[in-house]
Amino acid sequence: MADPNERWHDNNIDVSTIDGKKYSFYCDKECIFCGVCHDVAEDFFKVAEEEDHDICYKQPTNLEELNICIEALESCPVDAIGFDGQDGSPPSF
Repeated sequence: MADPNERWHDNNIDVSTIDGKKYSFYCDKECIFCGVCHDVAEDFFKVAEEEDHDICYKQPTNLEELNICIEALESCPVDAIGFDGQDGSPPSF
C-alpha cells in the first residue's frame, strides 16, 4: 500500500469532493515507472517532468472519473498509487 509520507512532491494535492466524500490520489516513491496508471487513466496520471516516476496530475471530479482512478490504483503492480479519502481507504463500488 502506498505511503502518504513517501508521495512524490509533484503530485496534484487537491482534494475533490464527490457525493459528499473527499478524494485525493497520488503516486509514492515505490513507483517503478511502468506506465500502467497513465495507460489506464491518462486524464489523471502522467510521467513526471523528471521522467523517472509517474504522478497524479488531476483529481477526479465525478463518479465516472473516480472509478477510472480506482481502476488505476487497483492496476498498479507495486501498490504505488495511494488514496487519501474520508476514511483513509479507497471506496468500493
